[in-house]
Order: sequence, then structure tokens, then C-alpha cells
Amino acid sequence: MTDWLSQLKKAKKSCIVDGKLKKVHFDFGDGREMVEEYNLDTNVVTRRAWRCNKELKGEDKWDVEIGDPEPVYNSDDMPLIRENSNQPIVSRRVTRMNLEWRIRNLPYSLETYSVTADQDSGCLVVRTTNKKYFKKLAIPDLTRLHLLPQQENVTFSHKFNTLIITYKKPKALLELEKSLLEEVEKVQPKHQDMDCKPS
Repeated sequence: MTDWLSQLKKAKKSCIVDGKLKKVHFDFGDGREMVEEYNLDTNVVTRRAWRCNKELKGEDKWDVEIGDPEPVYNSDDMPLIRENSNQPIVSRRVTRMNLEWRIRNLPYSLETYSVTADQDSGCLVVRTTNKKYFKKLAIPDLTRLHLLPQQENVTFSHKFNTLIITYKKPKALLELEKSLLEEVEKVQPKHQDMDCKPS
């Protein structure tokens, strides 16, 4: 059993079902919380977010690992991040067999990009030949398993001003996800309201 799977098994778990989503809350007992949303049709994680409680007063923000980033609001509850922003926006997705990153607002043609599995940092490194974009993409799924990214698992495409990077899940990750899904299926949904959705 991996360290990560052991932590997940020991965590206090609760969940609710909301339509086609099963939302599972993990409390690790050390100030860390994680929320995952599973699509009930596919059993694939559609969202994963983290919160680390701090000693200072005030509500801690959720850090989105999978899914679209949380919008940032000002004091009038108006979003500060707009959909039509020209800045590149990174979001992560997972499918049954792949990890996926989408970087929106990148208008360059496909041959402009390179995506490299960097063994030293454990990240995917995105570069453009015109030197207009550079980004290191962390792969926490691999880091938790002490695995390094492999170049042969990387593919990418470009359409609608979006660079789509796909990383084929290694066998160890597929096995971990299968074990985790078995744990999640043991958690019975609660009928009362629960703070299971990052806000």
C-alpha cells in the first residue's frame, strides 16, 4: 500500500450525492482537507480541491487541483477574473486513462509549442519557440506516488486557442485510483447539509 493510499484510508470521510455527482470530503486530521467530486456515470473525478486550515482567523481558501480555477471576488461579490481575459488560464481534467491540462488563450499554431517531461522538477514544461509562453505544470498525481513523468506518455494538440496536453496514466496510478474508488464507494451519503463543496 502506498503512503498516499494509507493516508486516504485513515482520513475521516463523509459525502453527499448531488444529482450525478458524489462529493466526498476527506479530513486528514492534520489541518488538511480535500474534496473530490465523482461523476456517478463514469466514476471519474471531475473536481479536486484542497484546504489547509491556518491558526489565524478567517476562512481559508480552497486550492483547486482538478477542475476550473475558483473565480476571485472583490468585496462586492463581483468576480475579478473574467472569461474573456487574454491571459492564459490553466485547468486540469482527468479521464479514465489520462491526465489532461487545458491552457486557454494561447493563439499560436501547434508547431510553436513543446511539452517536455522534466525529470529534475517532476513537472511538464511548456515552451513556445517565440518565447511568449513558459509554464511548469505540476503533476501531483505522480508526485504522491514518487513517480517521475515519462516523455512517451505525453501528447498535445491545439484548437480554438487552447493547448490540450494529455498524459497517459501509468499502471501504478490506475491501480491507486481503483483502490481509492473502492474506499469512496464504502462512504454512505449523508442526507443533511454538509460543507463538501469548495466555496
